[in-house]
Amino acid sequence: MKDSLLKELITRASTELIALEAAAKSNRDFATDQEFKAESKYDTRALEASYLASAEAKRVEELRLEIQILEEVDVNASKKLGEISIGALVELEHNKQKRFYFLIPTAGGTILSVDNTPVVVVSVFSPIGDALIGLKTNDEFEVETPKENRHYQVISFV
Repeated sequence: MKDSLLKELITRASTELIALEAAAKSNRDFATDQEFKAESKYDTRALEASYLASAEAKRVEELRLEIQILEEVDVNASKKLGEISIGALVELEHNKQKRFYFLIPTAGGTILSVDNTPVVVVSVFSPIGDALIGLKTNDEFEVETPKENRHYQVISFV
């Protein structure tokens, strides 16, 4: 199941990367095309396209790094270590509700579905992700939010 979650995240990032590379190229071409040279000091189309192309190029590099990071995640590390680590699928209980969380370095906040069960992707850099590292079944922890301290219990992990 974790392999399919990871594959889905890689597929989503790869799809976004392909679309963004095409958009960045298009904007870069527009910004450098002599035909679109500024006609007056108020004509900023080429300058705006250049800024957009630059931002898109930066996001392309971020996506490439994200894909590389995802490809290197060891989904079996928790089993080997006997505790929650990067690549773990964790079931938590909070306020008598159980939810599944997939702990990885990137793509936090993404919601995936496995057999019609929602799985929330949690970055290890988030408060809940950071708190999960090293825990075991039945461990409890709290995460401070702007509104309250949330109490969680680890039901299971793989």
